[in-house]
Amino acid sequence: MEHEISKREMKTQQSLVLIKPDGLLKSLTGNILTELSDTKLIIAGAKIVEVTKELAEEHYHHLMEEKFFDELIKYIMGEYHVKRVLALVYHGEDAISKIRKVVGATNPEKAEPTSIRGKYGRITSKGVFENVVHASENEKEAEREIKLWFKPEELAHTIYPTEEMEVKKVEYFWKTDKKKK
Repeated sequence: MEHEISKREMKTQQSLVLIKPDGLLKSLTGNILTELSDTKLIIAGAKIVEVTKELAEEHYHHLMEEKFFDELIKYIMGEYHVKRVLALVYHGEDAISKIRKVVGATNPEKAEPTSIRGKYGRITSKGVFENVVHASENEKEAEREIKLWFKPEELAHTIYPTEEMEVKKVEYFWKTDKKKK
């Protein structure tokens, strides 16, 4: 009976996971993805992103008043490592808590030693948490973050309501050499 109750309380959720610039520089992507696969969640979206200042500031807007904000923005933009992150959307039952458990505490020194941040994170002499990954804290933040980092068509299936709108679209094409004979 107890098992049935806990099973009913589980709910389908989404979570944004970012493998941050230090994780990419240290070639930890495979290790991190392997550990996240233990959650048995589905990857609904994945892409490499070069983080703009606008994206970084919007992502971390809730920390704008913190003294470390500027360092945090430089860090996520890759000014200390590589200028990209791997953005992922995970989907499934209790996604947020499952991912947060595998990822560990934000502060690498307080994270479980077997968690991703516990194994691979560090705190710089400037006090920046180079914690290798970001994971959504709750459902509200997950939705805000996923909608910030991904367009609906970049996900394998619809996880939030969408609407169709007509917009003028600019498309880019590979440049061709017109001097070919």
